[in-house]
Amino acid sequence: MENDEGTGPRLVVGAGYALYRGPLADSHAHRHAAFQVAFASGAAEPVPTVTATDGDGVRHRGAALVVAPMVRHRMAPVRELVTYFVDPHCAFADRLRSPGGPGITVAPQWRGLREEQVRPAGALPSARVDPRLRAAMEAAGDDALPLAGLAAQVGLSPQRLRALAQEQLGLPLARWRIWRRLARAADALRAGSTPAEAALLGGFADQAHFGRRMREMTGLTPAAVLPALRPALLPALRPALRPVGGQDRLAT
Repeated sequence: MENDEGTGPRLVVGAGYALYRGPLADSHAHRHAAFQVAFASGAAEPVPTVTATDGDGVRHRGAALVVAPMVRHRMAPVRELVTYFVDPHCAFADRLRSPGGPGITVAPQWRGLREEQVRPAGALPSARVDPRLRAAMEAAGDDALPLAGLAAQVGLSPQRLRALAQEQLGLPLARWRIWRRLARAADALRAGSTPAEAALLGGFADQAHFGRRMREMTGLTPAAVLPALRPALLPALRPALRPVGGQDRLAT
């Protein structure tokens, strides 16, 4: 489900990716379990830029940025941000891997990236990820299955599965599981659940646990993401959102 451009923040979750378009407030440092492509929407001249500060305090600024999975960063406010979160085991992620290794890369070639460019490759498997690891990631949505069970299901030892995840994805499978829980909870919010209900449906202990994990991995809170998931609620939710520079507080 998508809201039309120009009517407010927009958040779409597709196969292998998620897309957010809308205002970006100053965010807390956080780490995604996915690749992030970010650029500012606006006129071609002058080209708007986006800025991210990494965990070492180094500022990266450009027409578009690519942030690798689990790279700690904080993005500066942007009036209108377009950002894609791309699952590291899908084919589109292969185009985002930097030869210089994980980190934040200035990548102007990705400015103006459109959803129709991401969608087909988002649904396909990565050629650079071991098929057994992909299978384990797909099965990781079953919270009842421990790591040893995941490993046995795909014919690997737990140690080898952990090593593959770190080598090929740059993140532990435990972090991927949290990422998938956040996606389930976001789907529940979009479907009309309250944050407390969405927390339980996503597999979190309670609403506070859900909120902490979302902020830690996305810079968002459940209350802040609601306008993008359910735009019809924006007028009612606006008074509850913290204003930052005259904009609703939405961070990523």
